[in-house]
Amino acid sequence: MSHSPSRRDFLKRAGSALAVSTIGFPSVLLPNRDRTIGVALCGLGSYAGGQLAPGLQKTEHCELRGIVTGSPEKIPRWQQRYDIPDANVYSYETLPDIADNDDIDVVYIVTPTGVHARDAIKAAKAGKHVWCEKPMAMNEEECQAVIDAADANNVQLTIGYRLQHEPNNRTVMRYAEEETYGAVTEVKAGAGYDGAHPDPDNWRRDAELGGGALYDMGVYSINAARYATGLEPVAVTGRTWSERDDMYSEVPEFAEFTLEFPGGVTATGETSFGKSTNYLDVTYTDGWCRLRPYQSYSGVQGETSDGTQLRPSGRDQQARQMDDDARAIKNGEAPLVPGEEGLADIRIVNAIMESSEKDGARIEL
Repeated sequence: MSHSPSRRDFLKRAGSALAVSTIGFPSVLLPNRDRTIGVALCGLGSYAGGQLAPGLQKTEHCELRGIVTGSPEKIPRWQQRYDIPDANVYSYETLPDIADNDDIDVVYIVTPTGVHARDAIKAAKAGKHVWCEKPMAMNEEECQAVIDAADANNVQLTIGYRLQHEPNNRTVMRYAEEETYGAVTEVKAGAGYDGAHPDPDNWRRDAELGGGALYDMGVYSINAARYATGLEPVAVTGRTWSERDDMYSEVPEFAEFTLEFPGGVTATGETSFGKSTNYLDVTYTDGWCRLRPYQSYSGVQGETSDGTQLRPSGRDQQARQMDDDARAIKNGEAPLVPGEEGLADIRIVNAIMESSEKDGARIEL
């Protein structure tokens, strides 16, 4: 059975549902618009420390006020660097206690994918808005449970797809919506890096924690295919494999897939831990657009068939993303990337895995 074929309609429905859910709960969803949104980072790994915490220092509407971690040895360094009081430090077990902390408005989930649902649901039940890093969770059931928890507790939920906030990727989305170069006919996307994870305890090697290239990097290509077409796929075929079995015996090191959209539109994608790929190519009936790179933390740029140059914006992507999401909270508006976006991508991730297990069988969505 086909799910929603139009991404535009899908997002409208998600936004309308959120708007309805906010009615009658202004004290939760509509804080003082002049107030800075207090953020607690849940998970203090490399992305939180290298990108989100520095990005928060560049925002206009947010402030890093708390941390949640399972590594006590990290606490002193974070407290000293970001002036975080003892009262705003939590463990994963004490996360529910954040309900009593008025300094914290948002919990940003940056733990491994396999525990996103666990932590996001705790944060939502504590009455805090939830920003959840991609990929949203392990499967559709976990994604829906997070969405339901946010709805039940009248808090906003948004997924950390920074590229949907990045200007040049947003231009690609606009080209599809306005048919600037005609209707989309084909998309090709690649997101991966030539690297390794030699530490046997690295979560990217652990299937239960959401490791593997498909979850970690493949969602970039999947999400790009969806926003570059403005459509929802109706079927998928895919293949996953590993070449360095000593390191990636539990999870795929590589993945390739094809998405079928309504009207004969197709998208092919690839991802890996063993090859650098960073491109988004969109073909239209009357032209084309290329972003290279399209998913780097900076320097996203490209060109179109008529010579239009899409130059880097220069602004920190994470800061832009978090400011956009903070404004949505302050204004009581639907977030740009609601939880349904994360669920849609995980549905495709799971279908690619199923297709690979069935020797590349076509899986209807």
